Amino acid sequence: MANIKYEIKETIGDLSESSKGWKKELNLISWNDNIPKFDIRDWSPDHEKMGKGITLTNDELKKLRDILNEMKL
Repeated sequence: MANIKYEIKETIGDLSESSKGWKKELNLISWNDNIPKFDIRDWSPDHEKMGKGITLTNDELKKLRDILNEMKL
């Protein structure tokens, strides 16, 4: 597997935490020196390991916010 370079530019918030200390986080991350995107994924406590996740542009995050706001929870 190729090395993936990442830099967490901003930690926005934690969504949950597992019993092993891994946290599902919303962060602003630059992947391979590209423009930072919003990212939701699980991270180990030291941020050295990560789970699968999803990255979103500003427009995609706004659309997701709108969809969530329309949901009746």
